Amino acid sequence: MRILYGVVGEGMGHAIRSGVVLRHLADAGHEVVAMASDRAVDYLRQRLFEVRRIHGFHIVYEENRVRRGSTLWSNLLEGTGALPSQIVAYFDLIGDFRPEIVISDFESWVWLYAKVHGTPILSIDNMQVINRCRHPEELVSRHRTDFEMTRAFIKSKLPFCHHYFISTFFHPPLRKDRTSLHPPILRPEILAATPTRGDHLLVYQTAEGHEALVEALRDCGLECRIYGLRRGIAEEQVEGRLRYRPFDERRFVEDLASARAVVAGGGFTLLGEAVYLHKPILSVPVRRQFEQVLNAFYIEREGYGLAADEVDAARLGRFLDGLPRFEERLAAWSQDGNEDLFRALDEKLDQAAAGLLA
Repeated sequence: MRILYGVVGEGMGHAIRSGVVLRHLADAGHEVVAMASDRAVDYLRQRLFEVRRIHGFHIVYEENRVRRGSTLWSNLLEGTGALPSQIVAYFDLIGDFRPEIVISDFESWVWLYAKVHGTPILSIDNMQVINRCRHPEELVSRHRTDFEMTRAFIKSKLPFCHHYFISTFFHPPLRKDRTSLHPPILRPEILAATPTRGDHLLVYQTAEGHEALVEALRDCGLECRIYGLRRGIAEEQVEGRLRYRPFDERRFVEDLASARAVVAGGGFTLLGEAVYLHKPILSVPVRRQFEQVLNAFYIEREGYGLAADEVDAARLGRFLDGLPRFEERLAAWSQDGNEDLFRALDEKLDQAAAGLLA
């Protein structure tokens, strides 16, 4: 089949997940063209996919929280300037590639194409869990405004798809039909990794404003291999037990697979990888970004680790003391690579090819 695949560029998790699905589609003999924005374009092109660049939404962070006003203003300014090129890309797409089905990883331009042309569309992402599942009142009531705003935004992004495949490491009850839950979509490097029980913490934080976390790590007594807090470094910087490392995918996966535990934000991709590799997690989500708050909440609820708005020595100590308990819970997690999602996706593609996708 001719498949148009859209990938949102905000956060590399969408690109990493989509690269796995795109490879599956290509290996199955489908003709695929992707549309993506920001860093997702280069990531997917490096993996030999045909990708067309479009403008994408982005989020402004400050002091480990989302700045709504700055985010809105920045996107309005950049979006207005990018609109003519968006229209050109849109009509170029219509002219030289006529997809038989559209798949979107939270990307709205390909959704618009599908709706304008009456083309079947499937959604594959982790975000739809917020809108299409029910969540405990104890979580929702604490974050009512952020929850309602986020759910409304997600609902408006990709409404009325033929099916929603949700990648998740937790399983809340469904509240909508045409929806299915599947284990996290894992890149080949993670599937090939052999987990070992090392003596270091893997720390991954990209938002600024974590001085208390750094102090707690410095005093925790374990080696900490830290990614993201010093983005501009070209080589490792060592300060006692703290090892600030520039990002290198191979070394990052090695450090993750051999870690004693993980201290990270609330981004879905790394949390899903850590769960698969049975690594306890201390999740520090970006404040007011409800998707990250949700993921951190379920890490703690499932017994895979702890969630924290901020990290100090006491909170980190409590996490380290609980590692045996978290490891016991994680030992029960298993999944057959990405086969669960691939089987379900192939079934829907077969239905679309036969004209039976309702």
